[in-house]
Amino acid sequence: MTRRLAYLLVPLLLAAAGCTATAEEPAGPAPATRAERPSPFADCAPLTVAPASAAPAPTGAAGVALPDLTLNCFTGGAPVRVRDVKGPAVINVWASWCAPCRKELPAFQRLSERADGRFQVIGVNSRDSRGGAQSIGEDFGVGFPMLVDQGDAFQRALERNAFPLTVLVDADGRIRHVDATGALDDDRLAKLVRTHLGVTV
Repeated sequence: MTRRLAYLLVPLLLAAAGCTATAEEPAGPAPATRAERPSPFADCAPLTVAPASAAPAPTGAAGVALPDLTLNCFTGGAPVRVRDVKGPAVINVWASWCAPCRKELPAFQRLSERADGRFQVIGVNSRDSRGGAQSIGEDFGVGFPMLVDQGDAFQRALERNAFPLTVLVDADGRIRHVDATGALDDDRLAKLVRTHLGVTV
């Protein structure tokens, strides 16, 4: 009798356990993880194509060529040879853990929106985590192309060890000015672009 009762109870217990397990499963697909979020930054492929109405290189000092190194693009795709980047360009070297970098990023985004095909605004995210850069890009609405320098190869090539760092590059791909004075605002950026690239924004 006891054995017969056990045979009847076991299927009932298994069925009850199955219902409980099913009820605890989340309804619908699992939420996306941070790594699966789309990148806020633009693709880097256009960086090696000259801006549509690029300003000519200003007369004066020749400047030096961009470093001959290759960096990955935050959005993936083919790595970018920095020396192949077409100017004029304003390059912002930053990291999410750098307070002055975070302060000036919105000004660089506004500058990229005012560029109007005359120059490019490019980010180089240096010595940072992908998650940190992604979060800052989303929080501040930064959408310009972003290269990734996992070490500090770009800064070492420029013989600079500062955050943030701004590099102004003319139409010939020559460095016209490197600024390491701290967080830049809209007025200071406009003055640098006018002075070193000959473009009024």
